Amino acid sequence: MELRVIEKEDTMLSIEVAGEDHTFMNVLKGALLETDGVTAATYDVNPEQSGGQTEPILTIKTEESVDALDALEAGADRVIDKSRNFRDAYEAAV
Repeated sequence: MELRVIEKEDTMLSIEVAGEDHTFMNVLKGALLETDGVTAATYDVNPEQSGGQTEPILTIKTEESVDALDALEAGADRVIDKSRNFRDAYEAAV
């Protein structure tokens, strides 16, 4: 996975997430929306036919007291925790 910062402010972050599709981006977006201080999280993938970029661009907006980069880290940690919990539940069920 390759990340490229498009725009960075204290309460807003826009990054390109190369090599990912809707599956991962929806999980990350959902985790971000559950993160304290995040007011908005969305991503956009322009279709190739538009002549634009095809890699997802994730945009995060936060409250004044929360740094957007810190929110991204917290959201990523949440994805890791959810994945771990799912794996544990699966292993317990097998």
